[in-house]
Amino acid sequence: MRELSLHILDIVQNSIAAGASLVELHVVEDLAGDWLVIEIADDGKGIPQQQLGQVTDPFFTSRTTRPVGLGLALFSKAAEQAEGELLIDSQVGIGTKVRAVFRYSHIDRVPLGDIAGTVLAIISLNPQVDVVYRHSFCESAFSIDTRRIKHELDAVEISHPAVASWLESFLRQGIDDLYRGD
Repeated sequence: MRELSLHILDIVQNSIAAGASLVELHVVEDLAGDWLVIEIADDGKGIPQQQLGQVTDPFFTSRTTRPVGLGLALFSKAAEQAEGELLIDSQVGIGTKVRAVFRYSHIDRVPLGDIAGTVLAIISLNPQVDVVYRHSFCESAFSIDTRRIKHELDAVEISHPAVASWLESFLRQGIDDLYRGD
């Protein structure tokens, strides 16, 4: 994949398919330490211990719809190509945490891509799932929590077109401000 945001979308969709009602996405861009860290945690059904060692194998999948599972394998390869690693911690009945680490300045690090569009798609297309998105860049931080937004919306659906339009503006402005240090 040409953007890390597409890997994020794939992993979050796996979380939702595993029954997650809460997905937390944390992106840390640490220029001083020369690291990019992407963490995705969910409260889904979890991965059995005997399968954890196999989930980055492209020829292993727990799905019955196709015989391969490329998402975690490709994400792992992208991290390794940038002097990083992919770590997966999971407990059945509790959830899964995927943590990808990349050397920020590495020439082979795939760009983050349209993270605002990715988060918007996750929220808009999965209104039944709560999403917490935190993004830090150097000393600045931006976050959004759909539980708070849903509470304020009361009876209006978070997937309503007017809400989606506001969410897109809020996400894009928040990320722009993050990079400017506002």
